[in-house]
Order: sequence, then structure tokens, then C-alpha cells
Amino acid sequence: MAKLNLSDDQLELEDGSSLKEVCEEAGIPFACSEGICGTCVIEVKDGKENLSEMTQEELDFLGETEEERLACQCKIKHGEVTIDY
Repeated sequence: MAKLNLSDDQLELEDGSSLKEVCEEAGIPFACSEGICGTCVIEVKDGKENLSEMTQEELDFLGETEEERLACQCKIKHGEVTIDY
């Protein structure tokens, strides 16, 4: 089981889970869910190595960054990840 630290909550997710639903429930805004609007930008505080590789949509929108991701595009592979929004 993977763990996502979000604000004051620690949530357990199945390995390989998308962050979209969990982040949406936590109040992170979503608009297109396709990686082109950027409303769901999150800051990865710790555990970036436990997230999936950046998608082309993320690279196009965010460029080469290690701190920011689009919640609609990334998945937690395993381990523990801490994010902020």
C-alpha cells in the first residue's frame, strides 16, 4: 500500500493509484483533467521518486521541474509521498 500525505491527512492508496480522485476530494481544483489547464498543480514536498514519470502533458505545461506535478496526470507507484497545493 502506498501512502499519500496531504495537509494533515495520511491516506492509504493501492500501489499504482491515480492521485486525481483523492486530490479532488481534498479540495484541489480540477477543470479539464487532461493535463492542459493546470488547475490541479501540486507541489511534491517529499517522495517524488515514488510517483510515475512525468507525462508529455505535464512536461508541456510545467516544463522540466521536480517540485510540481499535475494531480490529474500522476500516479503513486508505491511508498510514501507528501504533497501540498
